[in-house]
Parts: sequence; structure tokens; C-alpha cells
Amino acid sequence: MAVEITLWISLPLLAAIYFLTKHALHKLHHLPPTPFPILPLIGHLHLLKNQNPLHRSLANLSQNYGPVFSLRLGSRRVLHVASPAAADECLSKNDVVFANRPRLLSGKYFGYNYTSLPWAPYGDHWQNLRRISAVEILSSTRLDSLSHVRLDEVRSMVLRLFLAAGKDPDLTVDLRSEFSGFMFNVMTRMMGGKRYYGDLDGGETEEAKRFGDLIADTEEVISETKILDMLPNLRWFFAGKFEKKFAAVQKRRDDFMQEWIDEFRADGLVNEGKKTLLQILLSFQDADPDYYTDSMIKSLSQALLHGGINTTVETMEWAMTLLLNNPHVLIKAQTEIDSVVGCDRLVNETDISKLPYLQCIIKETLRMHPVAPLLLPHESSKDCVVGGYHIPKGTMLFVNVWAIQNDPNIWDSPDIFTPERFEGKESISKVENGLIMMPFGSGRRRCPGENLALRIVELALASMIQCFDWKRVGEGLVDMSESGGFTAPKAQALVAKYRTRQAVEHHLTSGLVSKTHEVS
Repeated sequence: MAVEITLWISLPLLAAIYFLTKHALHKLHHLPPTPFPILPLIGHLHLLKNQNPLHRSLANLSQNYGPVFSLRLGSRRVLHVASPAAADECLSKNDVVFANRPRLLSGKYFGYNYTSLPWAPYGDHWQNLRRISAVEILSSTRLDSLSHVRLDEVRSMVLRLFLAAGKDPDLTVDLRSEFSGFMFNVMTRMMGGKRYYGDLDGGETEEAKRFGDLIADTEEVISETKILDMLPNLRWFFAGKFEKKFAAVQKRRDDFMQEWIDEFRADGLVNEGKKTLLQILLSFQDADPDYYTDSMIKSLSQALLHGGINTTVETMEWAMTLLLNNPHVLIKAQTEIDSVVGCDRLVNETDISKLPYLQCIIKETLRMHPVAPLLLPHESSKDCVVGGYHIPKGTMLFVNVWAIQNDPNIWDSPDIFTPERFEGKESISKVENGLIMMPFGSGRRRCPGENLALRIVELALASMIQCFDWKRVGEGLVDMSESGGFTAPKAQALVAKYRTRQAVEHHLTSGLVSKTHEVS
């Protein structure tokens, strides 16, 4: 009995000593504020157990601990920043220090053992990949040369909707599905010259279904194993189940891209005609086959395909959701397009620079719903200082872009969709106090696909606004709930009612006839 009493007294005492010692050491090393206590093994993971998206949970914690605070997520030390000044310190002043990526399972498997553009550590190899992306693949000149692909796919999407509307004047459409098919075609045609979805019937090929399943399975395995990334010391215990699943999905992804490469070689298309992005990469292989291996080409291709499709679809879906909930903004955008483009033709990419209000709509959408609310995580390569606090080497960094871009201390009424806040302002990404607008990131690791994404979203949105009148399905507002994914898409797919606008009906009719002859 005496032994049991002693244990009951000593265990709480030892626990209290442990927690207080950890807390004292934290302050002694001048580390950022952190929630107390830090539990053994799981750290602060228990604070994130609710169903809120991660960026919102972290933003809520910053209300108590300040815009710069640290967490222990399992065994990982994490720095969370949610102020313009702190973000600027991390991505400008300490840009090189935070240019690395943490070694997560996604980088190991989907990043070809941390050698792909998103996951490679900062160094010569990453710099070369970045140069190839910026100069050879995603430069303005290269994107201009492939503008016909984007225009053709936008026209096909609009004509499919027009054809369906002619059959049913009160038709509804699942815009997430429509945008997904459109983006599959844009990206796969630009990358490999392949169209997966039919021109007018919207049908899905077996290859398209296979590719769509790959993207869905990729997201699923990342979601299932995200807790494992926070407990790397226990990864060996779960390797049999989860890492095998990662490896199996990556094998299918790799096989898919290898088939594309083999097909190009078999058809002798590598050096012929107007080159696709995959052909450009294969042409490098002739000059330096030891560096430009098939694995390197596949990793870069997958980064563009898998990284570019869903994020762009989600931006377009959020934009249309916000327009449906704010019909006065939709009408103002239609009026601008009618005034600039007129009724004699359909909008094209060269018109976008003359449509400033449309660009304001997209900026405001990206402000409220950035494609990566926490950006892809960074990691410090050496000790540094952020916000006056000591940040040890190996700290994983979350920049809460969503929190900064929706902070009422920075933006007037940030929860209200107001494109007018960007009127007459070329750029408001950076102010004297730091970074306030960075939906594509900032610094060396800024998303290289920003220019392409904006071109696609601008043309697609302008075409949907010019050609159709849009309405909500019900009387109430469209649900704005987010899912818990890394990119925080809408929880529910957007379904909307639409009707063809009389002003452009004759253009769509002639386009439909032309497309029908082209297909036949």
C-alpha cells in the first residue's frame, strides 16, 4: 500500500518536473512562444485534432501565442509565422536559409527520393531544375507558343456547355467536373500533345480515367500518411503498411509517364514539329543523357501535371462560387468584357490585359482562397533569427498565407469579396511592413507555374462570364466550407445554373458547326 501511495505521488511530480523543465529550457534558448505543455511523443498534435483545416487551426492558435510561435508536431520542430514582417524575414532576409524542404514521405516517393523540383534541397541540382522550368518550359515565350492549346480547350469547354444548354434551358452543371476535364486537356496537351476528354460530348477515355485515378490516389495516400510525417522516429513501425502504399502509387505514376516517353520515341516525335513540353525535355537528353535521365524527366513532368491541375481547378471553382454569391460583381465583369471585346467575337488571351476588373476578381479570389494556404513547407538549413527569436537548424516552416491575406488588421473587411480593393494597384504583394499578398509564395521557392496558372484562369473565367448568365441553384448562398486538404478546396463541388447569353449565341453556333466539321 505504501509503495502504491508513493507511486501515485511521485508520478505526477515527475511529470510536472518534466513539463516545467522543458518550458524553462525553451525560454532559456530564446525560442518562439509555444503552447504549454509539450506532450511526450505527440508534442502538440492534440491541439490540431479538430476538423478545421490546418491553416485555420494554426491561425486560431496564433491569436493566443502571437504571429510567430513554435510547435512540436510529433518529433518535428515547426515554426509558424502569420504576419507580413515575419513572412518577409523568412522568405526575403532568410530566403537561402529556408530554401530547403523537410524530408517528408511525399518527397521520398513522389519526389523521386528528394530529387524533383518541389522537393529537391537547395543546391546546384535544384537551381538547374528551376532554370529549366523558368527558361525552357514556363517562360513567356514558351507559353505564348502554346496559347493555341489553351484557347482551343476553352472554346471546347464553352461549346460543350452551349450544346447542353440547347437541350435543356434550365440546365445545371457541376463546374468542378467541367473545370477538371478542361484542365486535364490543357495540361496533357501542353505536356504531351494528348487530349483526354472529348471535344463536344465531354466523354472520358480509359487513359483519362487512369490519370484521374492516379491524382485521386496520390492525394489519398498523402492524406492518410500525414501523421506519419510528424513521427519520423516511428516510421519504421508503420513502414509495412503505409510506405508500401506510397511505393505502389508511385509505381503507377512512374509507369504512366514512362509510357508517354516510350510512345514519343517509338513515333519518332522527339525532334519534329512544334514541340510539347515533354519533347523539349527529351531533346535535352540527347545532349546530356547522364543528367537528363528518364527519371529526371518524369519527375519534372509529374511536378507540372500533378501540381498544376487541381490547384488551378480549385481557383476557378472558388472564383465562380464567389461570383455566384456576389451577382453584382458578375454583372460588372460582364459589362467590362462587353465593353472591351464587344459582340463581334469571343474573348481571347490578348484581351486580358484590357480587362482590369477581371484581374481584380482573380486577385481577390487568390487573396481569400490561396492555392496553398500554408505554402509547401520549408526547412531551415542553419540557425537563424525570426521575429527576434532563435530558430534552430532543421526547423520546418509554415508560412500561413491564408492568415496574412485574411487578417482584419491588414485588410478592410477581409471576409467580404471586394475586387475593387485591387483597382488601380499594379501590385500590393509587399508593403513597408512586409509581405501581405503571396498566393504563389515568395523568394527562391516561389511557384514557377504562376504565369501559366494565371493565363489559364483568366481566359477560362472571362469566357464563362462572356458566354453565359450564371445563377445559384437554390435561393441561399453557395456553401463556402473548405475541406481539410493541403490546398483547402471547396468541401462540396460547385453546381450552378446557366443560360447562354443572346449576344454571343451566333458565335457559339458557328463555332459548334466548325468544331463538328473538324471532329468529323
